[in-house]
Amino acid sequence: MKKSRILVVVGIFLSGIAAGQADYAFKVLANKGSNQVKSGDAWQAVKTGDRLKSTDEIKVAENSYVALVHSKGKPIELKEAKTYKISDLEARVNTTSSVVNKYTDFILSSNSAEAKKNRLSATGAVHRDLGEDIKVFLPENQYAEIYNNNVIINWESLKGGGPYVVTVKNMFEEELMKMETPETMVQIDRSNSKLINEDALLVEVRSKADFKSKSGQHLIKKLSIARQDAVAKLLGEFGSEMKEETALNKFILAGFYEENKLFIDAITAYEEAIKLAPDVPTYKEAYEEFLLRNKLKVQK
Repeated sequence: MKKSRILVVVGIFLSGIAAGQADYAFKVLANKGSNQVKSGDAWQAVKTGDRLKSTDEIKVAENSYVALVHSKGKPIELKEAKTYKISDLEARVNTTSSVVNKYTDFILSSNSAEAKKNRLSATGAVHRDLGEDIKVFLPENQYAEIYNNNVIINWESLKGGGPYVVTVKNMFEEELMKMETPETMVQIDRSNSKLINEDALLVEVRSKADFKSKSGQHLIKKLSIARQDAVAKLLGEFGSEMKEETALNKFILAGFYEENKLFIDAITAYEEAIKLAPDVPTYKEAYEEFLLRNKLKVQK
């Protein structure tokens, strides 16, 4: 009798776990347009953070976009205007779980209304408030490490305006590269022959129209071999889910890099996500919030 009771209790416990695991099929990570989800008999507007069940349907409107992440970690972008059954979308997902959801949860919590409220009520020093005319959105030196070779740097000009001259030097203040751009952004490839042998770089931005109008010097430095290996191992846990070059994948990678304090890599990932989906406001809004909460930009 006792044995049968134990089996019943274990069965109930396991079924409870299974029910918890099947709580949702997909989470909505980004949304653009008048998209709707049908749960039961009613259609309602899709919201970022929504959890969709296998029995639901989602209707993507014309010129709209929805980014979903499955409970097992598979990211899916919906761009075609049509009605999708969530069960059909689930059929696209392999059965292997990945760590993707760890970072999607981080992204959603970081951009929640509560997180924004807490940021606005927090006090503390803002990034590099040194009276600089050009504010470069790069972190302080203790967070200047970078994993990838591709670096996207952007800034805002309070005085002088474009075009801009971006100078890259080594730690001995020797000039390695100089670039001119009319934009408030530049891309640097650390695998460039002029830079590849440098473990650390100093970056400065000046206004060509007013050469006295400039930024401070900002450090970009290579990760140690041990840290590179550690980050590569963590990225390997994503499996094959993140191989495709999509805005959603870049967005998830931005969350990964931020949680691992690789802010320069996160900046580049956000910029790449926005470039791949320039008309999706979620990515731009999340990027702005990232800059503000990490004090890379001052709230105006």
